[in-house]
Amino acid sequence: MATLTHHESATAEYLEVSPRTNRNFLLIIVAGVVLLVLGIIAAIMFPGEHHEAAGAAAGAHGAAAAHGGEHEGSPIWLKRVIVSLWHSNVFFIGVSAIGTFFVALQYVAYAGWSVLIKRINEAMSAWLLPGAIILLITFFLGRHDLFHWTHEGVMTEGSASYDKIIAGKSGFLNLPFYLIRTVTYLGIWWFFSERLRKISLAEDLNGGTEYFHKSINVAALFLVLYAVTSSMSAWDWVMSVDVHWFSTLFGWYVFASWWVSGIAVTTLTAIFLKQAGYLRFVNSNHLHDLGKFMFGFSIFWTYVWFSQFMLIWYANLPEEAVYFNQRLGGFNGAYTWIFYFNLAINFVFPFLLLMTRDAKRQMIMLKIVSIAILIGHWSDFYLMFMPATLKGDNGFIIEIGVALIFLGSYLILFTKRLSQASLVPIHHPFLDESVHHTT
Repeated sequence: MATLTHHESATAEYLEVSPRTNRNFLLIIVAGVVLLVLGIIAAIMFPGEHHEAAGAAAGAHGAAAAHGGEHEGSPIWLKRVIVSLWHSNVFFIGVSAIGTFFVALQYVAYAGWSVLIKRINEAMSAWLLPGAIILLITFFLGRHDLFHWTHEGVMTEGSASYDKIIAGKSGFLNLPFYLIRTVTYLGIWWFFSERLRKISLAEDLNGGTEYFHKSINVAALFLVLYAVTSSMSAWDWVMSVDVHWFSTLFGWYVFASWWVSGIAVTTLTAIFLKQAGYLRFVNSNHLHDLGKFMFGFSIFWTYVWFSQFMLIWYANLPEEAVYFNQRLGGFNGAYTWIFYFNLAINFVFPFLLLMTRDAKRQMIMLKIVSIAILIGHWSDFYLMFMPATLKGDNGFIIEIGVALIFLGSYLILFTKRLSQASLVPIHHPFLDESVHHTT
């Protein structure tokens, strides 16, 4: 039963981000820039070779079968940069919004166990505003390399490039409406993230239960809006890349990937803070619950993945099966190994490692699984974007470089926001329940 008093010894804790830590984040960005430059040079020098990551690791580029046909749009190296910017940014924006989603979910559920990690989730949304700006700039500058439906003439009857299927979707997939929807999604997520954060900080200053009840009302409205906007953003930002293909499960599939990645970020941050001497009241019981979330929603992601795959495989309709045909043997097998790696790292690995109760309570196991989940679901988004945009001209050096730049930038903003308020919401009415949480 939740209590309305806070534990006397649960005092404010403030994170101090050391210059060394910030230097490490900058080094991640620098490493990303180096990889990005090397990847661009490799793509320019060896335009017909695939999988340059493996070749670069070996110190030389082996011969690879050239992808037939003329390339559309920008040069391959530039197209890869644009697609990589979109890929990593969509991933980080989704994870950022999950922080707010987690906070809102705990409020409407009247959950007390998670109060001590609440500030981590609040800080996760730090990327929403810069991510939104980058997303819009990338769309304006590189939309023709990302979305076939933005090409001139595809929706104009009589045009040489006219496509009847795409034209049938013109009521939804048109530039003004697409931009309105994108700005709406990002605006809603950013506004409610800031609103919940502002109420939370006011509660720290003034105390009382009025802020808690206000947060519940704001959280409930956000959850309703997020239920709609998260699925629609998945259709717009991810599924419309494969404009001829669609799946009614796709919104759930993308959400499941964002959600388990967000839980992994929360878990990893809580462990690092705990090991650095912060969050002294967080114990193995809190970690156990986070471990159960990662275990359970890794299974949920697999359930959605299998439901989508099995129905399409069983029906074997060409207009549906093309999505998986591209990823299983298409483009000279460029994505086949990633397809199976995706299943192994996102389901088999967390399922086996977190099966026991003890594993969910051990920091080292949770750290390993959290990192694996983040890598795995970044690769899951890689598999969503690359076959439709780059065909067989995919690679990894540019893509990993861009991802590292985003990671370092995200960590700088994330830790800065964490340091701007007490890690412990000292006047939260359920703080005592969280301090004494047991499982």
